[in-house]
Amino acid sequence: MARLDRGVWRALGKLGFFALRLPEAEGGVGLGLPEAVLVFEEAGRVLLPGPLVATHLAAGAVPGAATGETVVATVDGGLVEWLAEADVVRGDATGAVPLRSLDPLTPLHRVPAGRPAPDPVAVLLSAAEQLGTAVRVGELAAQHARAREQFGRPVGAFQAVAHLCAGILVRAETARAAVYAAAVTAHPADIAAARLLADEAAVRGARDCLQVHGGMGFTWESEVHLHLKRAWVRTQRAGGVTESEEMLAAALASEKV
Repeated sequence: MARLDRGVWRALGKLGFFALRLPEAEGGVGLGLPEAVLVFEEAGRVLLPGPLVATHLAAGAVPGAATGETVVATVDGGLVEWLAEADVVRGDATGAVPLRSLDPLTPLHRVPAGRPAPDPVAVLLSAAEQLGTAVRVGELAAQHARAREQFGRPVGAFQAVAHLCAGILVRAETARAAVYAAAVTAHPADIAAARLLADEAAVRGARDCLQVHGGMGFTWESEVHLHLKRAWVRTQRAGGVTESEEMLAAALASEKV
């Protein structure tokens, strides 16, 4: 099972990762949601492990969360990430059963609890992590397409590969616009739309990146498959994709978007 590096966690706390949106008067950095989105995008890009969103949201409410001294997990739609490593669990984790997680860097437990209404900020920050994954796999695909040669030419010169790379870029940039806009408006419908676009950009982008790499993308020497596995796990957070689809549909039907 994956182990959380407490030294890294405390270092993140010292850098203000968890206290980013906490007011300065309370010992935080005093920034807002747009800045948090940029930071979580980079966290997704580098596959930073741990219950990042849960601990960030607990800053100011749970002692030690803001400084990284306390690891906080949250019951989220019947799943809990990093339960065994957490010092504090928000929500009822009674009867939690360990699952074999698809992502080797995200241990999971299932709990028999119901599905509480998702926190819009948690949805948006998860979307920001997905955006980071989408951007990173685009970089990896382009790098491989330029460097790998077949028949004496870079594979990126072949139309099929070029189209895959272009599709990754288009989806990532579309998701970027939606996620950044939602960070400014903080409107639930905007956040739901951003989540859907970011999930698609991350999952489809990582799958297409694997296609560009071929069998090399599945090896432990490559990070490509890890991005795909993390992206799949993130799609189950905060009510899952269906919750965001229903919220967006309701907003469109009421003409309040």
